[in-house]
Amino acid sequence: MIDKNAKIAVLAGGMSSEAEVSMRSGKGCYEALKRLGYKNAELVVVDENIAQKLKNGHYDIAYNALHGKYGEDGCIQGLLEILKIPYTGCGVMASSVCMNKEYTKRILSTCKDIPLIKSVFVRKGDDVKEKTKDLNYPLITKPVCEGSSFGMTKVNTPDELEKAYEDAIKYNDDVLIEEYLVGIAATVGVLEGNNPSPLEGEGKGEGAKLFATEILEMRPKHEWYDYECKYTKGMTEFVLPAELTDDMTQKVKAIALKAFEIAGCSGVSRVDFHIVDNIPYVLEINTSPGMTETSDLPAQSAAMGIDYDNLVQLILNSTGLNK
Repeated sequence: MIDKNAKIAVLAGGMSSEAEVSMRSGKGCYEALKRLGYKNAELVVVDENIAQKLKNGHYDIAYNALHGKYGEDGCIQGLLEILKIPYTGCGVMASSVCMNKEYTKRILSTCKDIPLIKSVFVRKGDDVKEKTKDLNYPLITKPVCEGSSFGMTKVNTPDELEKAYEDAIKYNDDVLIEEYLVGIAATVGVLEGNNPSPLEGEGKGEGAKLFATEILEMRPKHEWYDYECKYTKGMTEFVLPAELTDDMTQKVKAIALKAFEIAGCSGVSRVDFHIVDNIPYVLEINTSPGMTETSDLPAQSAAMGIDYDNLVQLILNSTGLNK
């Protein structure tokens, strides 16, 4: 257990396009820590002076509530390693890999048991139409290193492709272009620690147990699960647990656990799926899931008996597992 007197820096905000969401996540985690009795918890707004803030603060632990660039891609993790401040969540390598959709797919593709949607990666200067000639329309374009659905566009015809690509490279130089499949959008959390629920799990090192949360199915009001549907109440119908067969439920959870391990994750992550014709395709791994009042992970955890404060405690307890 973490000492109740520990000085905890809840890292929030940051310098990415997801800074606003991160502030909401951070505020929620900070308030939960206070309720849990961690009287020395502080909300620390991350900016370009974060190294000095952390040094001046003499913190014992960093609770990472950052999302996106610099906070979820290995950068803040590397800084915390240098400053010798233990932190929650994934380490440098897993954070960096999973923030990049290309390298996530490359690593996951080494496991034949993890289905992946057919896609290509387009780098700045590539002929986008030539690169996508073997894909079937419609397509969806995604910046390689961006979250919260920023820069994503559905492309119905080749004539729409160039504009969608230009929209995506406003965020990153590299773009993932995937076949757009109609199916069930679902996500499952993976947590490391003492499972307070009788869900199945498997060991990952001495004293560290890995388990999956309930699966959340998303039925967005828009055609796909975009930023507005993710963060606006009422824009998505959430089905929890997901309306899947028992066999599919177990398959999704098993694949989520396998993806977590193959990518080298630790502490907490969330694995997103698109289930089409009874095939659960892995879309991506989110190594710093949202912790807002409308976020997926708190809802998934609550469905298995872990309320928000206990989820925050569970994540806090995982500090140091990223070593």
